[in-house]
Amino acid sequence: MNDDAPFHILGAERPGRWLITCDHASNRVPEFINGGDLGIAPEDMNRHIAWDPGAAGVAVALAEALDSPCILSNFSRLVIDPNRGADDPTLVMKFYDGTVIPANRHADSAEVERRMAALYRPYHAAYARLAAERRDRVICAVHSFTPQLRGRPKRPWHIGVLHSHLDSRLSLALLDLLRREADLVSGDNEPYDGHLPGDAIDQHALRQGRHNTLIELRNDLIADDAAQRAWGRRLAPLLSAALADCEKTE
Repeated sequence: MNDDAPFHILGAERPGRWLITCDHASNRVPEFINGGDLGIAPEDMNRHIAWDPGAAGVAVALAEALDSPCILSNFSRLVIDPNRGADDPTLVMKFYDGTVIPANRHADSAEVERRMAALYRPYHAAYARLAAERRDRVICAVHSFTPQLRGRPKRPWHIGVLHSHLDSRLSLALLDLLRREADLVSGDNEPYDGHLPGDAIDQHALRQGRHNTLIELRNDLIADDAAQRAWGRRLAPLLSAALADCEKTE
């Protein structure tokens, strides 16, 4: 595995129809960005502002359980956010949850283009290629969220399912199943709204009419390898059942 690559693909040869994605899998800062340093403290680079802690492990376990491929980003969302449209003002964040990002404060259009060419576009090209390998491809994006943003109330959800009003079929079917899980507090478009024009789901699923959903897991619940594997194994049959349920009505 190339540690300098902008993405990693696992299980490319697997026959399953799912594509499991993790847009914020890594907090890596490439060397070409200020010598691999955004100018913020290591503890901030380990926070949710730089990546989605635990999400990559869940995505890998989920893809294995579904016998399907998985794509993981290999750069921090603070360098450039692959889950934003190319013209989104939050594509390169200068301030996030109380932290100033010094290396981004003066990032001009040329610097943004440099990061797009090296990281963002290669990730999305690989994503698009994997998505197009099957006509019946289904995309499930895995993210994680912090239990509490600074100055905000604690978030009660264990898991959130995000979806756009343009296509909520799979997400609503999954939510119905999650609500039957007695030990879970699930959120419908929580802790964020699922409709974000230009994001990864919009680019690779909504515009092509592919079934899709985005899962958000509270990151304190997936803090170690065992918990990540357990969530992957737990979610796989729920996703399969949800897909079967929503396709019955088509």
